[in-house]
Amino acid sequence: MELGLVGLGKMGGNMRERIRRAGHTVIGYDRNPDLADVHSLDELVGKLSGPRVVWVMVPAGAPTQSTIDELADLLEPGDVVVDGGNSRWTDDEKHAEELAAKGIGFVDCGVSGGVWGLENGYALMYGGDAENVARVQPVFDALKPEGTFGAVHAGKAGAGHFAKMVHNGIEYAMMQAYAEGWELLEKVDSVTDVREVFRSWQEGTVIRSWLLDLAVNALDEDEHLDRLKGFAQDSGEGRWTVEAAIDNAVPLPAITASLFARFSSRQEDSPQMKMIAALRNQFGGHAVEKK
Repeated sequence: MELGLVGLGKMGGNMRERIRRAGHTVIGYDRNPDLADVHSLDELVGKLSGPRVVWVMVPAGAPTQSTIDELADLLEPGDVVVDGGNSRWTDDEKHAEELAAKGIGFVDCGVSGGVWGLENGYALMYGGDAENVARVQPVFDALKPEGTFGAVHAGKAGAGHFAKMVHNGIEYAMMQAYAEGWELLEKVDSVTDVREVFRSWQEGTVIRSWLLDLAVNALDEDEHLDRLKGFAQDSGEGRWTVEAAIDNAVPLPAITASLFARFSSRQEDSPQMKMIAALRNQFGGHAVEKK
């Protein structure tokens, strides 16, 4: 089939290559002309035969909104737009409604796989009407990993990105658990080879995972992570997961704690810890460290 792909960065560029390897035609547009096959959305739409499928792979928020707004004016009834970025599910619901008013279908797709997706395939979680999903199915089949699993029609519009959001929330908590365990192992004198302890867990343990494999890769490159600064950004999906939990009265203590741990990494000299130290000194005479 033919596919228009908007956004050819780290993810989009590799996705274009994987889809092409499966025998499909991909016409890609990116603001960087060195990456693009065409030089405008208008040209991209013009090169596709109807009914068209256009996959949007740009940052969430305003960039996605402006791209979908422009496509809404260029596409025709019967065409389908796929948002494969990291949009909030509530935006998907709005986009589906706006495009439906013009007879254009909409599918949202959460994509996981990162830089490894080109060779290993991408885990896909998509939402939308069955008819629109069926139109995109050949592309989903090309992108997914080999085998039975790795792709799911999660529900109606918004369900794909909601599922991917929860996936990322779980990812936050898993990474935090590995990080805390690693720090504790590094702290004690009795454990003399933390990297090999992590490596030993890769087989036969209940905590083995791809994240553990990646942790061992990182320790092979920098055994004590001395070259890294203790700072970790959050993509926004961890926040959305916690907000959704509050809205639905679902307790998420581990995921919430892992999100707040990201925030603490941005404070070289935590104001909260200053107050804790001051209070401990006031009520118990505990020693404080001064600058």
